[in-house]
Amino acid sequence: MSEKERNEENISEEENIKDQVEEILDDAIEEADEKSAEAEGEQLSEKDQLKADLEKEKDKFLRLFAEFENYKRRTSKERIEMFKTASQDVIIAMLPVLDDFDRALNEIAKAKDKNLLKGVELIHTKFRETLRAKGLELMEVKEGDSFDADLHEAITQIPAPSDKLKGKIVDVVEKGYKLGDKIIRYPKVVTGK
Repeated sequence: MSEKERNEENISEEENIKDQVEEILDDAIEEADEKSAEAEGEQLSEKDQLKADLEKEKDKFLRLFAEFENYKRRTSKERIEMFKTASQDVIIAMLPVLDDFDRALNEIAKAKDKNLLKGVELIHTKFRETLRAKGLELMEVKEGDSFDADLHEAITQIPAPSDKLKGKIVDVVEKGYKLGDKIIRYPKVVTGK
């Protein structure tokens, strides 16, 4: 479903709820008018009954109005969240390309061809900056950091090269990225035991 169709659907839902509120109000007013006309000649207890009915209708209206306000807030929040992560699928698909760029840059640096290295660095920087402008952030993880299962994905454990690295990150196999506050790819790390 396209964004335009969702917006049209949300607008039509809001109009339906508004129509329901107007109908309930009109019905309550008509009912109160009819009952008050009938009640003029009758006893005081019927007048009290009408007041109770009117209060009941007011309560219905207030509840429906509150429900409508909650609906508006919820859809606004969902719409904002959708805009924030609308490009998430495209960015996730571009992460392997970014990884390939990093690997190519490392290999070209070994070749000692300065012009080739400079050209690839320019393209790499432009690509990374474009993704950063769309909200992509690199998760900074380095050797010696504490392992956190909520932030890292351990792919294996190896004997720690030193006592300082026991239970810590020994190597980063694949970089992790966040889109806004949401982690879209966890960094893959090797831990020491």
